[in-house]
Amino acid sequence: MNFSQEWDERFKENSHISIWPWSDLITFVMRYAKPHNTKFRVLELGCGAGANIPFFTSFNNVVYYAIDGSSTIIQRLKEKFPQIKDNLITGDFTQEIPFNDKFDLIFDRGALTCNSTQAIKDCLKNIYDKLNIDGKYIGIDLFSTLHSEFQKGNATEDNFTKTNYIEGPYANTGRVHFFDKSHILDLFAKFDILRLEHKVTKIEIPENSKYTLASWNLLAKKKQFLIEAS
Repeated sequence: MNFSQEWDERFKENSHISIWPWSDLITFVMRYAKPHNTKFRVLELGCGAGANIPFFTSFNNVVYYAIDGSSTIIQRLKEKFPQIKDNLITGDFTQEIPFNDKFDLIFDRGALTCNSTQAIKDCLKNIYDKLNIDGKYIGIDLFSTLHSEFQKGNATEDNFTKTNYIEGPYANTGRVHFFDKSHILDLFAKFDILRLEHKVTKIEIPENSKYTLASWNLLAKKKQFLIEAS
């Protein structure tokens, strides 16, 4: 299983418990993948503490699903949101997305980026297979190689994946994956990338911090391969 057991431990100790929807995600959904008037199925990969659930369930036509590797956090969400408890499951989305339905939108915020290159490739295949025709994927905060933390930690299965962080925002969270543009284009070759934003924030005060926050926001569409008649 690729899911980091460290994350389950962090949730057990009530660490990384985000409860407010991510503003970049709301912007991308409302601007580029706004739910239409008919039934609109949405799947969140790595839902964590459920910060984005209230946003999606506020739409009458949206059917929200989520998969997360932490049984601890999924059980809490089932109790907090009993109206969608059957749509919340524990599992490893890099290996399988065990829902029968296909989706109009699949998204993650800071979940795909917790895996190795091979696991991400496996997950993107699962995403592609589970999207409806014209279905979209939104990835928020895919960590950039310009992030200060990329220079820390230890390389694991590949040079883009680090681990063994003992301090800072990724301390004791297992694998952390970083992307540059060419890496993203390679990974998403089966998709049409409709928008790719690179966010780079340099902390100027205090002056001795010399810290850079950097990540990517991505909007991609399931590419349709047409078979020409011979």
